[in-house]
Amino acid sequence: MELAELVGLRPFPAAGLLLGLTRRCPLRCRHCSTGSDLTVREEPNAAQLLRFVGSFTAENRPDVVMLTGGEPLLLPTLAGELSFLARRAGSRTAVLSGMFFARSQRIPPAILRAIAQVDHFSASLDVYHEREVARADVFRALHHIRESGVSVSFHLTGTGADDPYLADITRAIDKEFGGRVPSLVNEVRPFGRAASWARPARTGPDPSAAAPCSMAAWPVVAFDGTVLACCNQDTVDRRPAPAHLDLGHIGSDDWAAVRRRALESPVLRMIRTVGPTHLAARSGAAPHPGSYCDGCRALGGNEAVAAGARAVASGPAGAL
Repeated sequence: MELAELVGLRPFPAAGLLLGLTRRCPLRCRHCSTGSDLTVREEPNAAQLLRFVGSFTAENRPDVVMLTGGEPLLLPTLAGELSFLARRAGSRTAVLSGMFFARSQRIPPAILRAIAQVDHFSASLDVYHEREVARADVFRALHHIRESGVSVSFHLTGTGADDPYLADITRAIDKEFGGRVPSLVNEVRPFGRAASWARPARTGPDPSAAAPCSMAAWPVVAFDGTVLACCNQDTVDRRPAPAHLDLGHIGSDDWAAVRRRALESPVLRMIRTVGPTHLAARSGAAPHPGSYCDGCRALGGNEAVAAGARAVASGPAGAL
């Protein structure tokens, strides 16, 4: 599975599932959105994760499962088992790693076995990661993984389109891999360790204009086992989660139940179609002073918004 195909599935509701295996990580990157380090012990119950992914069927499964963290390859056996269960049902799997293991000359066998179980491997690389793991070490490990037959890509992070590091690293990747390894580029946002210095999130759009949110498409298993409808870091971390973004828990729900809630919720249908700001405005709610994502979380518990969404987006008409 190549990066373009994975990204192309992102807007499709329930086409993917994000699994946060652990918040632990051996690296302490300055921009880490989850604030991960080796002392953190937040992670879903492994048996519950296996049961949840084991509930996939050939008829009812996500197209792709993304294993992330923290550092998911601190749990290579679990990562491999989850990938095996998902692929058995027909899902494809991908893993995003901070590349801590690249600092040794040889990829540890347990990690290499876990990587061999997935359909796509993505390596995080940016100016902050390079202070922890050398670029040459990451390149060497990616060559090894690619030569083993697994599709690879880079997950790059920078401070914006004019970031000189992004220009430099994309040129270096093209030169090193002959233009055959793609990259996904994201902007640092003020979450986790970046909260004190990164640029604030963009302000919300004009309430009269529709601004659909594709981030409400793929369910996310958070570090406490809660399944959320959105991967915004505040939504993943803060409790209680807003009711319209809470899809259940892996300890009590299976994939079929989570998928049904994600697909059939009138509020989520409207967020994916017109966005939270426009939904609030058409329901008579006052504009929220914070960001686009702040405004979405603020919709939780607003009965006028829920009623407005039901009037438009419930039942067969809403499904269409």
